[in-house]
Amino acid sequence: MEKRVELICLGDELLLGLRLNGHLEYLGKALADGGLSLSRSVEVPDNRKEIEEVLEEVWARSDLVITTGGLGPTVDDITRETIAEVMGVALVSNETIEAELRQFFEKRGRIPTTNNFKQCEILEGAVVLPNPNGTAPGQWFEANGKILVMLPGPPRELQPMFESEVVPRLEAKGWLRTVRPYRAFRTMGIGESQLEETIKEVLRPVDSAVETAFCAHEGMVDVRLKAHDSSVISDDELDQWVIACEQALGADYVGEGEPDPACLVIHQLRALGSKLAIAESCTGGLLASRFTDVCGASKVLSGGIVCYTNEIKEHHLKIPHCLLEQHGAVSAECAVAMAAEVADKFEADYALSVTGYAGPDGGKEPAGTIYIGISTPVGVWSHKLICSGTRTAVKIRAVNGAIDLLRRKLRKFEVAELLDRWRC
Repeated sequence: MEKRVELICLGDELLLGLRLNGHLEYLGKALADGGLSLSRSVEVPDNRKEIEEVLEEVWARSDLVITTGGLGPTVDDITRETIAEVMGVALVSNETIEAELRQFFEKRGRIPTTNNFKQCEILEGAVVLPNPNGTAPGQWFEANGKILVMLPGPPRELQPMFESEVVPRLEAKGWLRTVRPYRAFRTMGIGESQLEETIKEVLRPVDSAVETAFCAHEGMVDVRLKAHDSSVISDDELDQWVIACEQALGADYVGEGEPDPACLVIHQLRALGSKLAIAESCTGGLLASRFTDVCGASKVLSGGIVCYTNEIKEHHLKIPHCLLEQHGAVSAECAVAMAAEVADKFEADYALSVTGYAGPDGGKEPAGTIYIGISTPVGVWSHKLICSGTRTAVKIRAVNGAIDLLRRKLRKFEVAELLDRWRC
């Protein structure tokens, strides 16, 4: 029988819009990968009455309940006390946790305040989930065949705790399975509607047996395929349908799962023994940051420059004044010149440039107009993008567009090299 799992995310900051609920994204995927799908998620303020009402309702109908947040030392951290009251159990001070807490502060040359010791209180009968990354331990509580898991709020504490403490316990109970319940892959450079039409045509023979879902975000679209009945479509067959989708999509297909395109590009360039340089205007360093987020980027990225003004473009990249006067800084000509010059400046094999109107105002062209330049060993090109959304969204789309352009060029070169080898 399928287990019902619900998530309760606690914290005023979630409902005030001060912080995005990353816990839902992380836990939803982590549970789904093990075959436990979330039935519902709810966000609750730091209010005792609200927490009591939601917990009573959720506990009555679920097999596994996970709470996040409210385990810290401050006055608004009331998760422990409220849950203990709802469950009808006492809170017991744990001496081991207290000793670890004192040691935690001693190592940092600090003295714990009195309120810190509320973190040592554990539901009677609960199992302590150690927290090596913070002071608030998690808790695993079982009653009437059901499980309640209490996790701390900070992601750097919650995620390692879930992986090292919760997952093994769920596996030991046989609640998680190793078979992937679905297949996912990422695409770029193709709109959601066109992607759906392409996938629909490929999957037409198994349309009634395979469920398809799409998730679009800033120039990328993720696809999820799931068999309605594993006895009709096996795991191996589902893998074959993903391959069929890949073949139909061609260069629009990025990879299985949710691969980071910047990471793929870095690995491709490392395999080629090539260097990359970057020149940015409207993205203000965001493109370079995406690449430096990848471990090993130093083997590939030679350097970059944020040339936000025309004066900097002229002085540091030697962009001709007449080019800027005639075509403007936001133009295909300027993007090409920026890419060519930064490749030369940093002695790189490949270079990317970005210039445009991030918004909300435009210039000679509307806000959201972006020009990307790319320099390669065999030539220099430009590509125009029209991006919608806020200033931040436009910058992210521009960065993704630049990475995608380089990804496609590298893919073409790899295919051409393979064809040349085959002809030989």
